[in-house]
Amino acid sequence: MDWINNIFPIERFADIFSSEIGFGNKLVFTEFNFWLFFILVLVVFSFLHKNKLARSVFLSIISLYIYFKTSGLFLLILLLSIAVNYLFGRRIFNARSDLRRKWIIAFSAIFNLLLLGYFKYAIFFTESFNEVFHTNYEVVNHFIQYGKSWFGDDAFAKPAPSLIGQIILPVGVSFFTFQNISYTVDIYRKEIEPVKNFFHYTFFVSFFPQLVMGPIVRARDFIPQITQPFVLNRTDFSWSVIQIVKGLVKKVVIADFLVVHFINRITENPEAYPGFVSVLAMWAYSLHIYADFSGYTDIAIGLSRLMGFELKENFNSPYKAINVADFWRRWHKSLGSWLRDYLYIPLGGNRGGTIGSYIAILFIFTFLIFITGWYDLLYIYGGLTILYVIGLFLIKDFKRFVHRDLNLLITMVIGGLWHGASENFVIWGAMNGIALIIYKYWKQISPYENKTNFFVHFWKIFLTFNFITFTRIWFKLEGDGAPNVMLDQMWNHFNFTWDTFVTVLTTYQAVFWIMLGGFIIHWLPEKIKKMYEGWFIRMPLAMQAVSVSVILLLMYQAISSEAPPFVYLMF
Repeated sequence: MDWINNIFPIERFADIFSSEIGFGNKLVFTEFNFWLFFILVLVVFSFLHKNKLARSVFLSIISLYIYFKTSGLFLLILLLSIAVNYLFGRRIFNARSDLRRKWIIAFSAIFNLLLLGYFKYAIFFTESFNEVFHTNYEVVNHFIQYGKSWFGDDAFAKPAPSLIGQIILPVGVSFFTFQNISYTVDIYRKEIEPVKNFFHYTFFVSFFPQLVMGPIVRARDFIPQITQPFVLNRTDFSWSVIQIVKGLVKKVVIADFLVVHFINRITENPEAYPGFVSVLAMWAYSLHIYADFSGYTDIAIGLSRLMGFELKENFNSPYKAINVADFWRRWHKSLGSWLRDYLYIPLGGNRGGTIGSYIAILFIFTFLIFITGWYDLLYIYGGLTILYVIGLFLIKDFKRFVHRDLNLLITMVIGGLWHGASENFVIWGAMNGIALIIYKYWKQISPYENKTNFFVHFWKIFLTFNFITFTRIWFKLEGDGAPNVMLDQMWNHFNFTWDTFVTVLTTYQAVFWIMLGGFIIHWLPEKIKKMYEGWFIRMPLAMQAVSVSVILLLMYQAISSEAPPFVYLMF
């Protein structure tokens, strides 16, 4: 029976189709169970792909099942979100007056934001309220309570051992909420028409490659593909395989290895190491988070293409960026474009301010006072208001420049909050927003802005990378005071000596080889990357299969006993 189980792994299939849920049993890209399941999906898909409705129904069922295996009864939240936004979209389109359309889009926004806020920010606001007003309110997740009382304690996913605390939010809630908002807003703007078939819309929102971690898919880009005939030629197939293998290597060989064997050891106890080691750990973290997130999206894009659907690129070699603005054009492009189109531009963008700008900035100022408890900020805000009034009378176009800068700052702070309910994420977003504002003025007077020689180009990349890495201290470290501990260690206990440096290099030799290889590959010219993709595509299929098998065999030698979840799974 052993040989039968090796050829046809019955126990694995039993796990895949069992009712057991949670992070230990989920169908994610780095687990062998997922690939067995995906092969079965492709087999069935090959019989259905010509019938567009059958294709949507089948892939919707598969996507919802994968989500159930990850999140349990939180599947009901996803289904509720899909159904409500589908109805909102149709009601907006059929509304006979502009006033009615405005009311419906307002209710749609309130529903989506309350859904996101309840699950993602309830704990944060309750704890902040307790700290400011010295109360002792407890967060009660009524959905989990009722779900467990009706279906038992196993109705929801168990947290991964490496995730601190209990996860009480639906996986991917930030992504599918933003996707639903963009759908209803685009209908309101008359840029698209509502999806006529409910199963097509369900498929659009729940499509499993991008559901839990993106990229955030726009209705205008994806929905037209649903009714297009399935097309997959040999070039597309080979290109998809490259993306999948590339994503797996990024995740397993680079991201997981660095975080398990180096980054977590330093960031969890920075005082135990000289300050320069914390700098090395944060450099490693920048490589880790890129490899982790871009690795996921590479796999998602490859899987989608195998099923005949195209997802847009989400990363464009972000550490080649020559300034902060260039970085944010290259990093998490789907989120950046979403924030630009549905937040920054509606606030007024570069043109000026709106009433929304004032409401948002008042909310952010109040929020910062609320979470910090530092009431002296009122004096700072008062002083800034006085300077603003003086500037209106003394400086030409001052109002437009201030509004533009406020809109940019608001967008980046809210982008920080999108990542999580934490003071540190607010600081991270604000730092990037301020950097973008400073760069807008600096580029107008910089003597190096249009210089392209090697040393200037190198220096721009070096400064940009290190600034982005510095801000990620607040992105990586949990707890209000944790970043300060690492900063103190870097500043007051740097303690760099050649002997210590050699000892660190020797102790973590494999880590630094991985880092060196990862950065070299990242900074390779794009034409070289396209060249090896072209080589693979032109290979005979048999040679492709052998090449992929060898890469995967070598890759899985790097798997550690602790398999960290994807970073953006928490967002």
